[in-house]
Amino acid sequence: MQIEKLSLAKRREKRQLLVENKLRFAGPDSELSIYDTYRAAKGVGLAADQLLFCGMVSGRKVMHDLHHQQGQLFLPHESYVLPPGDYVEIDFPDANESAPTTCLTIEISKDRIDSLSERMRDLTTLDIVDHSWEYRPQIIHKHHTGDTQQLLEKMVMLYTADNPDKEIMLDLSVTELVIRLLREQGRDVLLSYCQQAPDASGITAAIHCLEQNLAAPLDIEQLCRKACMSRSRLYVEFKKQLGCTPGEFQQQLRLKSAAEAIQAGKSVTDACYSFGFNDLSHFSRRFTRFFGCAPSAYRQKTTNN
Repeated sequence: MQIEKLSLAKRREKRQLLVENKLRFAGPDSELSIYDTYRAAKGVGLAADQLLFCGMVSGRKVMHDLHHQQGQLFLPHESYVLPPGDYVEIDFPDANESAPTTCLTIEISKDRIDSLSERMRDLTTLDIVDHSWEYRPQIIHKHHTGDTQQLLEKMVMLYTADNPDKEIMLDLSVTELVIRLLREQGRDVLLSYCQQAPDASGITAAIHCLEQNLAAPLDIEQLCRKACMSRSRLYVEFKKQLGCTPGEFQQQLRLKSAAEAIQAGKSVTDACYSFGFNDLSHFSRRFTRFFGCAPSAYRQKTTNN
């Protein structure tokens, strides 16, 4: 992530602490903090009074919470959501003076999240599950999309810039970030439900079919038959329930499965051809766009944990 309006050199000028430096920027119902860690460390505590949306900028961290005592690797292009009242401990295995580990947090008030949850309930529903769009206070660790990455970069620029429209634009950006969080939570509810009841509805049947046939070419007609829907209706339902087309959803599943295989020790070539990609260079471009680094770099980051 490029923090264009506040370079590393400028952050070092403001540096006060030897191991870690923190800069804060206030916004409407929110606050941005940028952390630069300059030395390897273990067990650094982080607590949340309000919801913390964390984004990795550079380097690696290992997050330890009550649910994952062995630690979770946290890399760029990933989000880590810490609910109010929770606590994690963080290891910084690679931080050093020349290449500090950098992350950001955006603190968002509970009242703001509750207000947007209520608006989401009025606007849309997930048809097949009992889901009220209420924020569920749980730790979420996810790879986030390119759109979320762009939003975070834009928000950093707004927080740190002197713009006459800063308050209004930040207000809109915080709203978008919370909606993305609620959407991701709703997507998790739907996919979990699909695991339990794959034949509950047309959309769960189509999702299950894609999950079970990752390496096969996308067959929209087969999905339409599984879902008992027309092509146009299938696309409408995927957009409504998952926020993407069937092809985009299949691509996301393939890339995430390939990344898991690479992290488990599989070669990049094997991961490419095992999950439906027919060209190594095409796979590498897609992977880099999705994860923010090439497959070989991802392998090195994850296997050196």
